[in-house]
Amino acid sequence: MNRILNVITYVLAAIYFLVDAVFMAVAKPISNWFANHLALRKLRAWIRSLPPYPSLALFSVPVIILEPVKPVAAYLAATGQFLSSIATLITGELLKLVLVERLFSLTRDKLMKIPAFAWGYEKFRRAKAWLEATAAWQTMRSLSRSARDYVKRVKATFAGLRTDRA
Repeated sequence: MNRILNVITYVLAAIYFLVDAVFMAVAKPISNWFANHLALRKLRAWIRSLPPYPSLALFSVPVIILEPVKPVAAYLAATGQFLSSIATLITGELLKLVLVERLFSLTRDKLMKIPAFAWGYEKFRRAKAWLEATAAWQTMRSLSRSARDYVKRVKATFAGLRTDRA
């Protein structure tokens, strides 16, 4: 029984982190756009001025507030409200990841001064590197690139047809 629970736990954890990884691929460009287009200099300066532990507290706020979005989305799906469930999950996850990514980029150096955080971040980086080195990840990246290239070719074809008609 214990062995089955361990397998279930690992599978659920893998799904959880996979969902976060997928959303992070979308959240990173959004976060970069916000960094380049929103002039919040005073807020950035204040965040950068924080010592390590207050930086950690601030870094955890979006996670604490927005992490319950996943169970809410699951509840909505279980009650048959699939579109609301998907919208809630996507909005909450993107918002959480964009905020976390921006805060991390502003406070990374301070957070790395906290030994436990630096240790956990190093473990995360190693796990991510291992995951990205797996054949399954490489296959999915290749398929993703192929799909993206196909969509670009289709768009270019349609754009060419539009200019021919005009």
